[in-house]
Amino acid sequence: MPQINFRHNFKYILPEVIKNEEEKKPLRQQETDDLLPSAWKSGSLKYDELKPLSEGGTAKLYITEDLNLHRKVAYKTLHADLQTSDIETKRFLREARVTANIQHPGTVPVYELGRDRSGQLFFTMKRVVGKDLRQVLLDLSHEVPDVVERFPLPRLIDILIQVTQTIAYAHDIGVIHRDIKPANIIVGKFGEVYVIDWGLAKVMGSAQLSDGEVVELGEKDLSLTRSGMHYGTPMYMTPEIARGLSDLDAKSDVFALGILLFEILTLKPFLQGEDITEIKQKLLEETYPLPRDVAPERKISKDLQAICMKALHRSRGLRYANANALLEDLQRFRHGEEVSVYWYSGWERFTRWNNQNAYLIISLLSALVGAGVYALFTS
Repeated sequence: MPQINFRHNFKYILPEVIKNEEEKKPLRQQETDDLLPSAWKSGSLKYDELKPLSEGGTAKLYITEDLNLHRKVAYKTLHADLQTSDIETKRFLREARVTANIQHPGTVPVYELGRDRSGQLFFTMKRVVGKDLRQVLLDLSHEVPDVVERFPLPRLIDILIQVTQTIAYAHDIGVIHRDIKPANIIVGKFGEVYVIDWGLAKVMGSAQLSDGEVVELGEKDLSLTRSGMHYGTPMYMTPEIARGLSDLDAKSDVFALGILLFEILTLKPFLQGEDITEIKQKLLEETYPLPRDVAPERKISKDLQAICMKALHRSRGLRYANANALLEDLQRFRHGEEVSVYWYSGWERFTRWNNQNAYLIISLLSALVGAGVYALFTS
């Protein structure tokens, strides 16, 4: 059984995200009405100066301007020392092509894939301005006032619904993300939600690019990705990845979505450990914590907890059948309907009916009181 190696991005910042709002400027007429020169530039030549944005374990990201369209774009390229690596080159190409082919509102559009004047691979994509869900949850846990106001639980559930819709679409065209985590969810200023970093995606039926190597331990932040040839994130591992299984399917992403829901509900990590060995032990052998036990002060509803734990079942066969099934239950909950994985007592049904029909009950009582008063004064 192959062991799993984890990559850590030492200078990692979210690859497709611009966090500095100063990069955004109002559109000017000159930028839309300029004539395109007869000697127009194409390929990498059409891009202006590359300004460093972030650096990861295998690639660098820049901000530049497309001189033909007069728009800012994100420009991604492999580190120079990895340009000759067959595995990293294949991964880079796969990320660009997979992202480009998941043409869904929840993914970042890819504009171009090519080589620069020196023959180095690059691809460009939409510049995304937003805040990653990891930071949102961290701010909520620290009770940052404006974040608490902007991200109540219903809003967080809406974000998860949008993420699950994106993942379900990817599964429908045969792609598994394999690295779903809060840091890879971007929430934009105007409600847009993106699932980013498809560099670890697996096209169903395709072979692994490598067998992996031994995990390097010692990193303190297990929520980040470690260095190595096989990718993943310790705190967001699924049982199948922890066992080193190669036959990953869409249910692995369902488990990861369950971890997202757990952290949304509790504002705490699903599993913690001193090192990856302890995390794997908890993931594969110990009873999983219940959200209501981890964060009793948040008064988590029982049916929402049931959705979470169904997605987080250790056995693939007992999880939601697919992301669509999870999505349906999340939508039912959001709309005040009964979910499929929780048995409601008679009292709970009565209470739910009262809550959903409170306006009707008040209206009827007001009408009855009004009729009684009218009868009293006219008799």
